[in-house]
Amino acid sequence: MPLGDYVQFARANLRFLSFGFLVALTSSAGQTFFIGVFGPEVRAAFSLSHTEWGTIYMIGTLSSAAALTYTGGLIDRMDLRLFAGLAIAGLAGACLVISLAQSVVALTVAIFLLRQMGQGLTSHTATTSMARYHDAHRGKALSLVSIGFTTGEALLPVLAVAAIAAWGWRQTYSFTALVVLGVIPVVLWLLRGHGQRHAQFLAAGEADLASNAEPANGKTRWEMLRERRFYMLLPAAVAPSFIVTAMFFHHLTLAEAKGWSAQWVTGSYWMFGVATVLALLTAGPLIDRWSAARIMPFYLLPLAAGLVILAPAENSLWILAYLFLGGLNSGIYFAGLTALWAELYGVRHLGAIKSTVGAISVFASALGPVTVGVMLDLGYSIETVCLSFAAYCLLATPLLIRGLRSPSLRADVTAR
Repeated sequence: MPLGDYVQFARANLRFLSFGFLVALTSSAGQTFFIGVFGPEVRAAFSLSHTEWGTIYMIGTLSSAAALTYTGGLIDRMDLRLFAGLAIAGLAGACLVISLAQSVVALTVAIFLLRQMGQGLTSHTATTSMARYHDAHRGKALSLVSIGFTTGEALLPVLAVAAIAAWGWRQTYSFTALVVLGVIPVVLWLLRGHGQRHAQFLAAGEADLASNAEPANGKTRWEMLRERRFYMLLPAAVAPSFIVTAMFFHHLTLAEAKGWSAQWVTGSYWMFGVATVLALLTAGPLIDRWSAARIMPFYLLPLAAGLVILAPAENSLWILAYLFLGGLNSGIYFAGLTALWAELYGVRHLGAIKSTVGAISVFASALGPVTVGVMLDLGYSIETVCLSFAAYCLLATPLLIRGLRSPSLRADVTAR
């Protein structure tokens, strides 16, 4: 699809797309790629080993996953303006809590709040709202808004490293809390007129139900959980949460093991961002034209290739190839996965469905850092970690392909 079509779509929906982009960017304060930059300072402040820090992160993240199955579904019943405002205010509070934490218990609570409000509810708000209110152009909307995640990944870690060096890690998170809080009035301004948009969405949904035009529109999370196909798709669906979270969490450990500077590794995140944007802008129109089900089968292979390249690498330039390939995976993931759930199960209960999948993904993201921490503490090398993750991708791909070729999925896609 020509770039001009993207521009035309963006102009016609600029305010709402800007809302999604800003909320996605704001979620960075509670994402692993940002929290992981603080890891060495936090471990030193609380005298934690790799395993202990990873375990605290796992406990906070698992608690967030459990809560997300309920809190994420509230977006189906709550006004988007209120939901978004509360999620962002909660994220600002989480940033303040970690900056003031003086005990391991307080640190665990802070991690729970950061994961629930950052990785959980603010990112959930950005993607769910785009998938729900953009039907024919769902792929493009998710692609454009997901650039907010990519912008955060590319810019904020290196800024955080510099801020920590200049001010300290606590002061950096305190300042982050103020910035996040300042986003709320901008978000509310961008959502002016949303009531009319939601009324149109409800009217369209009632018309679809009356005409039975969209059979998948009314599926619930329980119907999804009863499908065998869902469990075939699940290992691949959670792979980026498990693997990318673990790698970003331990990138400074990787730098230390390889003898590379922390500034070089975090400063190279722009390559991840560039690749993600390229994949997003390519995948979005393809999803709208052919469906997410037809572009997702091999999306884990770039990540596997990047990990295989990184494992034996000695020259620090190889980090760029690894981040580029990981970014390609990330872009297809951001654009394709939410669209896939919408294709399979409709948008009426998308908040509940996506929050259930999100909770499982958050659970996987909790296991990732502690898994790597345990492996490192047991004496396994970072090279072994990389190759193990690559093997996971290669094992999950055939299951994904088979699930996407199931007869029920072909029927759903044909009905679109």
